[in-house]
Amino acid sequence: MSTAQSFLFFLILLGVAATGLRLVSRTAPIVPYPVLLAVGGILIGIVSPEIGGLRLPPVGPDLILLAFVPGLVFEASLSLDLGEMWRRVIPISLLATVGVFLTVVLIGSLAHYGLGLDWASGFLLGAIVAATDPIAVVSLLRQLGAPRGLEAILDGESLFNDGTGVAVFSAVLGTILTGHPSLGDASLRFVFVTVAGLAIGLAAGTAGVLLLRLVREAELEILITLVLAYGSYLAADVIHASGVVSVVTAGIVVARYGSRTGRLQGTQLHGFWNLLAFVLNAILFLMVGIALPAQRLVAVAGLVLGAYVIMFVARVIPVYTLLGLADLRGSSIPWRWRHMTLWGGLRGALSIALALSVAAEAGVDPRVSVLAYGMVVLSLLVQGGLLLPVADLLGLRKAAVPV
Repeated sequence: MSTAQSFLFFLILLGVAATGLRLVSRTAPIVPYPVLLAVGGILIGIVSPEIGGLRLPPVGPDLILLAFVPGLVFEASLSLDLGEMWRRVIPISLLATVGVFLTVVLIGSLAHYGLGLDWASGFLLGAIVAATDPIAVVSLLRQLGAPRGLEAILDGESLFNDGTGVAVFSAVLGTILTGHPSLGDASLRFVFVTVAGLAIGLAAGTAGVLLLRLVREAELEILITLVLAYGSYLAADVIHASGVVSVVTAGIVVARYGSRTGRLQGTQLHGFWNLLAFVLNAILFLMVGIALPAQRLVAVAGLVLGAYVIMFVARVIPVYTLLGLADLRGSSIPWRWRHMTLWGGLRGALSIALALSVAAEAGVDPRVSVLAYGMVVLSLLVQGGLLLPVADLLGLRKAAVPV
């Protein structure tokens, strides 16, 4: 087959696999759909060389970051329950800022002393897996009828710590590539990528709102928001600012002020973005599994398991400490919410993209990308696979008394 035919066949294969796994998840809803997609992708990646010498196209970080992340982040921003998120703004803000920094420091320190990585590599590993991606968790909680406050905390944390996590990653990687890693240099880089991304997002979101108030067609609203999502990411990426911060900011501006047009609450625009997010997630989780470096992971299986334990332990302190500070009386954030916030801190596609982006970087320990990949896969399989039993154990079904 030609290159074009191989690529089309690859897309068809992904579509068939995503459809089949969706049917399986509906008949056996014990394991969340995104987890099944990741497992399916891993199996496709393992058996594909045996199918007539089939060679699947490589999955690169640019493809994930440019093609998938802007659409997924913008849809999440657009569909946020802003009222509920505002009521939970303190715990969300603490987890998405202080929580990210604590996670990076804890993983970096434990990886240095426990896994033998140098300080720079340990902090880079922490930055790669600092951001959570609880798509499967929030989806399951909605099916169970769990309290909306818990959904808001998980959703808000994952959305905002995407921006913070990528900014920290960019700062740490930038200072490593200079050949002279330093905390001061990393701090300055973090401030730049965050502030510049925020400014671009505000400008793009404002322009988008003004355009949305002028149009009277749902098709144009869809086109404007598409251009806004990918355009704001690209504008920030070109100047080496945080594209994720830019898209999150633009999405929230549109969700907050664009709704005054009346159409943003309609079915067409939200229906389009819901469908696009579903398709992007289905393809992305399959591709994440296919990209799994199985042979390299097997060679360092012990280190990967140790790194995953470190990542899980490093989430305990931020979750319980920061949620405790946000609710000193223990009345608005029940303990079962805190337990689910800990267990629901899955890592996903964004961490995979960041891991892939440093795989071939000179000056970066090659073990970092492999360890990060293994940590994400174990997170999906272990925490994702046991989500329903944990949710039942914590009494988070609709029958539970809401708080």
